[in-house]
Amino acid sequence: MIRGSCLCKRVRFEVRGKLGSSSHCHCSMCRKAHGAAFGSYAAVRVEDLKLLSGEELILRYRSSPGVERTFCSRCGSTLQFISEKLPGIIEVALGTLDDDPGIRVPHHIFVASKAPWVEITDGLPQYPEGSPKT
Repeated sequence: MIRGSCLCKRVRFEVRGKLGSSSHCHCSMCRKAHGAAFGSYAAVRVEDLKLLSGEELILRYRSSPGVERTFCSRCGSTLQFISEKLPGIIEVALGTLDDDPGIRVPHHIFVASKAPWVEITDGLPQYPEGSPKT
């Protein structure tokens, strides 16, 4: 089990299963949603994500067709990325995890639109658009 929460700790959740694919996303929407150079997410099966508190504080924003992002209405923490293209999957913002997720992000995606002030120097593979098909 992996615990997670928002900045104000009012929204708390548990991941009761293994995390799936993960990435560091450099698209402009993830940068803006996180207020950072990139957003890091990992896939979680819907049935493995248990909300413990703060459901009434979670707001949804449709950032593009078929995509919703959730955040805490009290502190503004980005929580999830939900795509209609991935039914049954919720991508959890890795920065909200309180415990070691037991995974390491394998690559950077959408680097064609990365912030011009960022140098990616960690040696991980970089993809101009989305994740490679596996």
